[in-house]
Amino acid sequence: MQRITYRVKVSAKGAKRRISYLLRPSKRLLNTKSNIVTSVTPTRQSRFVRTKKLAQVSSIALLSPPAESLISMGAPVAAYDNVMLEKTLTVAAVPGNSTYFATDGFQHGFGYDLVRTYADELGVDVDLKAYANEKAALKAVKSGAADMALTTASTKMKSQLNLSSVNVSCGYDATLTNNGLHPKVSWTFNSANDPLSQKASYFLCDSIKLENTHKLAAFYNQNLLKDAYSQDHLQKTLTETLPEYQSSFEEQARNYNHDWELLVAMGYQESHLDANAVSPTGVRGLMMLTNNTAKAMGVSDRVDPYQSIGGGARYLEQMKDDFADVPKSDRIWFALAGYNMGPNAVKGIQRKLREQGINDKSWANVYAYLAENRASNSRYGQAMHYVSNIRSYLETIKTQTV
Repeated sequence: MQRITYRVKVSAKGAKRRISYLLRPSKRLLNTKSNIVTSVTPTRQSRFVRTKKLAQVSSIALLSPPAESLISMGAPVAAYDNVMLEKTLTVAAVPGNSTYFATDGFQHGFGYDLVRTYADELGVDVDLKAYANEKAALKAVKSGAADMALTTASTKMKSQLNLSSVNVSCGYDATLTNNGLHPKVSWTFNSANDPLSQKASYFLCDSIKLENTHKLAAFYNQNLLKDAYSQDHLQKTLTETLPEYQSSFEEQARNYNHDWELLVAMGYQESHLDANAVSPTGVRGLMMLTNNTAKAMGVSDRVDPYQSIGGGARYLEQMKDDFADVPKSDRIWFALAGYNMGPNAVKGIQRKLREQGINDKSWANVYAYLAENRASNSRYGQAMHYVSNIRSYLETIKTQTV
């Protein structure tokens, strides 16, 4: 009997189009606020759908031998595969001074910045979900509701759930404790054999990445408000002085699309919310504007609180525009540095970093440059402390820990 063979011609363009359709990103919203997840919902159905989608992709991609599917319908899909398929790293996190802060649409924090850097290396986005406690966050990883957890959970708690973890310090705990951070900030995964876990371990313990971790720890130093005088003074100012100006801060923040408490933190750094403050160099008012800056921002009376706050808010917005090429999570720190020392000075530092082959759009790198060269330039030390102090005040105001 004659054997008849049928061949199916699939054009490269057609296959690419089908794969593109199957791999299209799902419509996921980036969490920009601390929406606390109080329970973990099993995700068996969604995991089956993702497994099926991966299998479909494999059947199209394997146009030449061996035509053997790499994924069985009953086998669990590795977290790494899901992350790369969805182009999103879902992180279950517990808010804290060593993990992350979410401030009215702006997420930052020591642990969060490290996660963001890891996601950048993988080429994916971060979907951060806040959980009320560490056990709930870990269970989210166990159930598949999250790809990894960012917590300070104990080894015992992670072991009880049979989870794998790696400390972000990679053994250099003193770097964290010296900066007032929790020594056991960790990333937790469902399995030590998952490529997502393995790549994370290599990422965190790489010598260059460890140096970046030390830079971030220095910037997120939590010791700035530990002494009793600083705590008492800030608390007294927020209680006795802020109410007089709060409506002005809120209104001007709306006018220029800022977090009003960020403006308060700036005002406290500038003048301790003293509308009549005057410096030896001639800057005046609650936001301590120079005469030239005040005129450029349309401020006719620098000691008028409403005008001063408006001038500062408008100038900060201008700084944000000047650093529009910097990723949003770091842009506010660049803007604050520009507010303090002038945008051209910051751009000059960026140029020097680029010449050294260093990422000039990373605040950790700019901050490290300021710290390393402050002995030769007093403005560097001032800018470094200016941004660090405002970050610390903002976190304190948000969490009301004073």
